[in-house]
Amino acid sequence: MTTQKHDSSTTGNFTTGRAPGALPLIGHAGHLMRRPITFLESLSTYGDLVEIRIGTQRAYVPCHPELLRQVLTDDRTFDKGGVIIERFRSVLGNGLGTCPHSDHRRQRRLMQPAFSKARLEEYSAVMRQEITALSGSWQEGQEIDAFAVLYGLGLRVVVRTLLSSDLDDPTVEQVRHSFERTLHEFLPRTIIPQQIQQLPLAVNRRYHQELQALDEVVNRIIADCRDAGLERGGLLATLTASHAGGGVPMDDSEIHDQVITMLLGGSESTGTTLTWALYLLSQHPEIEMRLHEEVDTVLNGRPADWNDLPNLSLTHNIITETLRLYPPGWLLSRTTTKEVELAGTRMAPDTTIVFSPHVIQRQGDIHGCPDVFDPDRWSPDRTADLPRGNFVSFGGGPRKCIGDTFGEVQSTLALSTIAARWKMECAPGSDIRPVAFDFAYRPRRLILRPRLR
Repeated sequence: MTTQKHDSSTTGNFTTGRAPGALPLIGHAGHLMRRPITFLESLSTYGDLVEIRIGTQRAYVPCHPELLRQVLTDDRTFDKGGVIIERFRSVLGNGLGTCPHSDHRRQRRLMQPAFSKARLEEYSAVMRQEITALSGSWQEGQEIDAFAVLYGLGLRVVVRTLLSSDLDDPTVEQVRHSFERTLHEFLPRTIIPQQIQQLPLAVNRRYHQELQALDEVVNRIIADCRDAGLERGGLLATLTASHAGGGVPMDDSEIHDQVITMLLGGSESTGTTLTWALYLLSQHPEIEMRLHEEVDTVLNGRPADWNDLPNLSLTHNIITETLRLYPPGWLLSRTTTKEVELAGTRMAPDTTIVFSPHVIQRQGDIHGCPDVFDPDRWSPDRTADLPRGNFVSFGGGPRKCIGDTFGEVQSTLALSTIAARWKMECAPGSDIRPVAFDFAYRPRRLILRPRLR
């Protein structure tokens, strides 16, 4: 498929352009808030590197997988920063997902052992317990709010595996509510001038109250985990006991930022991915039938475990295809640390680079029929010819999500176990439009009705 480029120029092998429709003061922020995915998918028609405006700030969006690969692999030049990451830092602090290059290597080295293959196999037993308990609690014909219950699943698994503790239902709901309220302000606050954000307005007071409430619940979780879980190991125990290069352990502030990052990453992404997967299957009965055939053969009615993963190829491909179509983190940013050239464009230090998996993963010349739900596109014979960087739902390079395999394992175990027992259908009242302003691309309300096979 040949894509026509508009308002663009060619430099070397890449075209550059500028997205139309920027408004005074807010730039393209209105498009990002009202119809984010449609806007992002349109950018590749203007060039391989496209200039947009977020508020009054200029930003560049790589729309070619090779350009995005350059950005993601050179994290010294294209560091974590920019208007999007700065807003994340106001919620997540200086954790692994938001810290600058200068802090990243140390933090990742301390946390990496918690995500080794051996630890993942241990975690899978906890995942199996939580998934079995959840799917076993449903009744035939019952209606469930998919994202809420699957978010709770992800949060409980993260706390039990990485923090060696447990959460009761009220705390799960409090964490979900606090994240939802603070991150709801994510996009609007990228364009509101700092001077206005510091005024004693009601909206600003509410925002800071929600931030304080989130900090309090996270601190309470850390305290509970320390009381109950340090002797049992886990990530919190590792971080508390670990020493950096100078022999300095992580202080309470650093531990707080890592825990809040894990709580968000392990719950939002799992809840979002499984919610979209169940929705897609409800709309594609022929694929759902094939999934049931696979899990009937592999599982024979029992919950999935670690040893089943190699035999659940269709289940894994469904998760991957869901992440291609609906990546949870749909907008991220980097900032240049020095003068650099990208696609022939000279960029000064502190230039913002914005990237989105949707820009790459919904291009027809990369993935044929990009809007079609086709798990078979991830079979080995069809992936051989895909360009590098065709799938970036977990990012890439040194800053690739540390929990990518953790999330894939949990989602595969959950989807196969649910499919072994239930056939899902959308119930009246479902609203699959994305939540406005939310940083995670998820439906507003998806009500599923479990039905016996």
